[in-house]
Amino acid sequence: MAEQEGMHRELKTRHLSMIALGGSIGTGLFVASGSAISKAGPGGALLAYIGIGIMVYFLMTSLGEMATYLPVSGSFAVYSTRFVDPAMGFAMGWNYWFNWAITLAVDISTAALVMQFWLPDVPGWIFSTISLVIIFAINALSVKSFGETEYWLSIIKVVTVIVFLIVGVLTIFGILGGHATGLENFTMKKAPFVGGVPMILSVFVVAGFSFQGTELIGITAGESETPEKSIPKAIKQVFWRILLFYIFAIFIIAAIIPYTSPDLLGSSASDISISPFTLVFQRAGLASAASVMNAVILTSVLSAANSGMYASTRMLHSLAEQGYAPKKFKQTNSRGIPMAALVGTTFIGLLTFLASVFGAKVYVFLLSASGLTGFIAWLGIAISHYRFRKAFKAQGHEVSELKYSAKWFPVGPILALVLCILVILGQDIQSFKNFDWEAISVSYMSIPLFVVLYTYYKIRYKTKLIPLKDVDLSKK
Repeated sequence: MAEQEGMHRELKTRHLSMIALGGSIGTGLFVASGSAISKAGPGGALLAYIGIGIMVYFLMTSLGEMATYLPVSGSFAVYSTRFVDPAMGFAMGWNYWFNWAITLAVDISTAALVMQFWLPDVPGWIFSTISLVIIFAINALSVKSFGETEYWLSIIKVVTVIVFLIVGVLTIFGILGGHATGLENFTMKKAPFVGGVPMILSVFVVAGFSFQGTELIGITAGESETPEKSIPKAIKQVFWRILLFYIFAIFIIAAIIPYTSPDLLGSSASDISISPFTLVFQRAGLASAASVMNAVILTSVLSAANSGMYASTRMLHSLAEQGYAPKKFKQTNSRGIPMAALVGTTFIGLLTFLASVFGAKVYVFLLSASGLTGFIAWLGIAISHYRFRKAFKAQGHEVSELKYSAKWFPVGPILALVLCILVILGQDIQSFKNFDWEAISVSYMSIPLFVVLYTYYKIRYKTKLIPLKDVDLSKK
């Protein structure tokens, strides 16, 4: 089947595998992992990333089961609509579109920050404009051009992490850098666990943000050549990638750099010189590490912006197909690109970027509003999968009929549900302790926004939770 709903199925297995991998490797690993170690100590950071890693694996298996059964571009909104309640599908779709449209603006702003590492005298808006034009062109050309771009940008990130792991191991044993650190940093002062459960919980949030993007595999399902083969393959590799690229990398950073080091406090892409990756490379005697890591972080940011543009465009197209957005957004051109949805998303991304230049308060408001939307999408995946499997059984089907089935059901979606709620509630515990209501309202703004969307649709169309026997399991 070459096309579905005007979309072209041009994404190959290698594209999907790299999109799933590249989606989880970004500034969260390259920069923010250092602040996680600084806050909770080496043991606390590892525990948090392992916990979130397990949750993400279960979420991906849940998404994989639904995406192989019903491969559509606007997966989360469609699954919520069909398996739970149309009001949830409406809220989930707009929530996810909003998240990526805002993230697109954040990423093009970050690209400018990164470029100013080399060219500090050039105004940042020039780099941001160039980045936005390039990303628009890639997405306007064809879905294959998006897939190829993500494939090569992801390869750069993967090679960097592999080189880092090799250099890190050699440094731990003293083969590089001159001094074998061994595991001494795991037992110094208050290590391995610093700050107890509250700090580990706060790092859960950092780890959660780091892994956001892995769910893109569900969005790509509608344009995959062979979703029944490529999606399970990509999902199965997620667990080992998380183990290797995150857990092992954090172990190496913690072993080489003590958690007390002030250099670990960087948390944004403007802190390239103190990225834990840069610090480890410099410790091993690689003098040009900062410049190399800056280039890698630039590819990472552009990759995130490219993925964001793709995800939000496809979600807006899907919303239009379901009648949740203006009909114009469901039109596709001869290349299978929903151009109206692409232009609309780009326009919102541009407006948000301009807000960052001319109205910092508006920008901070939008950024805060999109803060927890990724976790809300994950919640939606877990709930949808639980309902899908229950409906599948209730309607007389057997799990053996599924081309790909998530193991350990219902443990997976229930665990993901509990951990997602934990992360959402733990977003800003400190503000609750200090009764800082302004900070609380900013940190948790995504929740009332989702509730408003859900309630609006629920009241207007009087929708109800779909009984399991009536859930639409048709493959169309």
